[in-house]
Amino acid sequence: MGATGPLEIIPLGGLGEIGMNLLVYGYDNKLLIVDCGLAFPGGDAPGVDVIIPDVGFLIENRDRVVGFVLTHGHEDHMGAMPYVWPNIEGPIYGSAMTLGLLRGKFREHRLLEKATLIEVGNRQPFQVGPFNLCMIQVSHSIVDSSALAIKTPLGTVIHTGDFKIDHTPVDQRPTDLYSFARHGESGVLALLSDSTNINRRGATVTEQVVSEALSKVFAKATGLIIVATFASNIQRIQQIFDAAAGVGRKVVISGRSMQTNIEVARGLKFLRIPEGMILDVRSFSHHERKEMVVLSSGSQGEHNSSLSRIAHGEHRDIDIRPGDTVVLSSRFIPGNEQTIWGLVNRMSRAGAEVIHEYNLPEIHVSGHAPQEDLKLMLALTRPKYFIPIHGEIRHLHSHRALAIQMGVAPEHALVVENGQRVTIGEDGMAIDGQVPSGRVFVDGKGIGDISDIVLRDRRHLSEDGLVVVVLVVEKSTGNILQRPELLTRGVIYEEDNRLLLEQAKESVEEALRLGPRGMDFAEDEGAGPMELAQRAVRRFFKRKLGRRPAVIPLVMEM
Repeated sequence: MGATGPLEIIPLGGLGEIGMNLLVYGYDNKLLIVDCGLAFPGGDAPGVDVIIPDVGFLIENRDRVVGFVLTHGHEDHMGAMPYVWPNIEGPIYGSAMTLGLLRGKFREHRLLEKATLIEVGNRQPFQVGPFNLCMIQVSHSIVDSSALAIKTPLGTVIHTGDFKIDHTPVDQRPTDLYSFARHGESGVLALLSDSTNINRRGATVTEQVVSEALSKVFAKATGLIIVATFASNIQRIQQIFDAAAGVGRKVVISGRSMQTNIEVARGLKFLRIPEGMILDVRSFSHHERKEMVVLSSGSQGEHNSSLSRIAHGEHRDIDIRPGDTVVLSSRFIPGNEQTIWGLVNRMSRAGAEVIHEYNLPEIHVSGHAPQEDLKLMLALTRPKYFIPIHGEIRHLHSHRALAIQMGVAPEHALVVENGQRVTIGEDGMAIDGQVPSGRVFVDGKGIGDISDIVLRDRRHLSEDGLVVVVLVVEKSTGNILQRPELLTRGVIYEEDNRLLLEQAKESVEEALRLGPRGMDFAEDEGAGPMELAQRAVRRFFKRKLGRRPAVIPLVMEM
């Protein structure tokens, strides 16, 4: 069958940023969605639960969508599915573990009965619209991860997803180099490759070094051992169980996500845990501390996570005592360092020895390919065209430079950002227009109702606080009947600043007495008591404290 038009590649998330991965392939007027992830908010989005990609383009073109394909079960690759899928629908393809995790999410959101989930195995071709796909096994920090070979009449595209090349992984499922090489021999039109660790030199360090490090730490420990890791890192969880069994300890699982993922992985035979190895967390106090390992979620110090509650002494069953050992078997993700160090300090103050990647680097190995792995991927696939994916702009440019070093023609290596439409056809590869893209904030049950203005107000409140001015006026005349009252939150401690509050009240009274002209509000001569009080309070706190609190006037008419 001959080609019927160009191949479109449209990223809606994950390019120019870490997380929120969503990439669309278009061919013959059909759209295939690969991954649908979320991102977690930083300090610039107070109160927001998660951030998902803006999929307005897909909603407008839902009739063209032929399905979703998920490369693996991490939140940044499938976490947005419960929010995005109901607006688009379509069958969902993925590996056993990926769909096992997705089922839990869809069940929680009451979507499971409506969705069609289709499990596919590696090296098993399947057709989705005009796209013939095949999953290729890769190593990553979650089991059952896959890259994709996407065949169209124009040629084959390799989409790596997240990967690394570990020849001796814990799950004994190494990256399928043979399949990549076979596609490279047949001819690869384009390679889209993970850029997360492009600036790390060398090759992947095998997970076996983590097993050895855990075994040594466990052998030395004399009190309770607490290990925190990502709940999705099933290989690491297996290593922790193996190390515990090696020293005759039982394991207590703490954290809802940890419990859920372990249940899914055991059901799918990705975890091998001997019977009687797991203790109920409620029986913690009935066992000797030196006989237990606590496996906890919350390695990034997330608020209200299991580890955070343990560190703050707020966990119902588990506490930290002198002589205990705490292991953070995960990377300090950029942006989380301050929170994690705060937990480390708190646990150290409680008398625990805290082990992490900075004092024992072997306690964690990244799930992403460093430079030598990325070179090998390029060498095996030998693509005509190259697009770096999954990373900030600096990562993408560094990966493009590496591809050129490995023989890709400079005009065939393209850095693309979210919303840009790339076309590959007989005339080559080029950026050909733009589609709407961006971020959508999820806050509680609200999806997309948090605008930039709302976030600005939240940041304003968090940085400068709030002052409420209460005025009592006569309804018929508008005259003030009693002195203004001021209530502050996050501006000053009122008990220690009564004189300052009195001065603030006097400034409001003066503004009301002088009126707009007397207060230099001539541009708004119609300003009433509410506007006058608001402006007077703003001026007062700016002049006295250099602060700009949000001011809310309340007028009570009598």
